[in-house]
Amino acid sequence: MAFELQEEGFRLRDVLEIVDLPEATYHYHRQRFDSEDPDMEWKTVIRALFEKHEGRYGYRRIHLELKAQGYVINHKKVQRILNEMKLKCVKFIRKSRYRSYKGKVGTIAKNRLNRRFHTSHALQKIVTDVTEFKCMGEDKLYLSPVMDLYNGEIIGLGMSKRPTLDFVLESLHQALPIIGDRAAYRTTLHSDQGWHYQHRLWVKTLKQNGIFQSMSRKATCADNAAMENFFGLLKQEMYYGEKLVPYEELKAKIDRYVYYYNHERIKEKLAGMSPVNYRIHASQLTA
Repeated sequence: MAFELQEEGFRLRDVLEIVDLPEATYHYHRQRFDSEDPDMEWKTVIRALFEKHEGRYGYRRIHLELKAQGYVINHKKVQRILNEMKLKCVKFIRKSRYRSYKGKVGTIAKNRLNRRFHTSHALQKIVTDVTEFKCMGEDKLYLSPVMDLYNGEIIGLGMSKRPTLDFVLESLHQALPIIGDRAAYRTTLHSDQGWHYQHRLWVKTLKQNGIFQSMSRKATCADNAAMENFFGLLKQEMYYGEKLVPYEELKAKIDRYVYYYNHERIKEKLAGMSPVNYRIHASQLTA
């Protein structure tokens, strides 16, 4: 602008004096104009997504969600912008695992799943397990979900202060109506050899509902890796690195997270959709 003014026969100082604008103020705004960040709008959108998911999304999932919302942007640019803003998907990771194995106290089923975790049919293969959380004080929270391997959806959820048979049956009874309504093929339910799953009442409930029982081999957690992965994800994203809270507060947090996981948290292997959205989308395609 200063060069253009001089070409027209005007001195910058004279013009600034006429408009009553200090020369220092002019140069300050000129410099800011020249250095305006071309990615400012992208940064605003990306930061909003990062904060919406409470830092759980890295650049891949943020890129998938941007695509789902109609934005056109390269995944490498998303990664660069996140790095520039120092937004990192970082959580504390500690390994902990509840073990319910007490030897042979009931029925041991064969391993029907045999690490074949993939299925293209809803509710054909489901898995379950128990894990524990420490709460404030001496309390613990025990969690028993039932997961459909078709889309990773949690279809049953039991929580208790003690790892009783009743709370494990609670999650199963939540899942049974869903299985009865939606399953097109006979369902196989896989677990470890924990005492809950050897119990006659558990075995009887499965038989009464026409469900095949499957169990991991003894001390082989990889046989139920899908559920172990879910436990690791849940604890990494909403528990590890956080302060201990009372039992009821943690229970509410887990309820909120499971709803978020089922309905909002996208997965790359589900074509960038959440478990529930993937199931609905697939059912519409086959209708």
